[in-house]
Amino acid sequence: MIPSREAAWQLLTEWTHGDSLRKHALAVEAAVRGYARRLGENEEEWSVVALLHDFDYERYPTLGDHPNKGCEHLRSLGYPEWVMRAILSHASEITGVEPETPLEKTLVACDEMAGFVTAASLVRPSKSVLDLEAASVIKRMKDKAFARQVPREHLRRGAELMGLPLDQHITNVIVFLRERADDLGLRGTL
Repeated sequence: MIPSREAAWQLLTEWTHGDSLRKHALAVEAAVRGYARRLGENEEEWSVVALLHDFDYERYPTLGDHPNKGCEHLRSLGYPEWVMRAILSHASEITGVEPETPLEKTLVACDEMAGFVTAASLVRPSKSVLDLEAASVIKRMKDKAFARQVPREHLRRGAELMGLPLDQHITNVIVFLRERADDLGLRGTL
């Protein structure tokens, strides 16, 4: 049996003290949960994976340790293997675990995109996701100086994994983040 979203949040907040990483987890959760709803999947289970995908990053920021050490801890807590596999798949270049299931593909697709959409929202005059459109995000993708730590090929690969055109995937993530704008600090001045 999978632990509850509340248990996942408690573990995340125990291991992650930085507000930005916590908000990133919430943004990825919002996007993954939105896709779970659209795909007819279990929103609670997908939420747990999304919340915990980077929970170990502050303790183990070195790639190779992250996400492997976190998955070792989850295993010791009795989390099901599919949870660890999904988390490992979001760092496939390190772990060698390629995303195969709908959950794994969705996590990979939403991880970097949720962060990029968040960044694109915060530089708007309104500092809000509520008036953000996909065209603006695509324009930001072309600016190599903007959120330079985000590999653009990861954003495009995510849309491909979802079987969606890039602009549609971006629009979906924007819509899903709008649902949690207050929790994510993305309401801005609107």
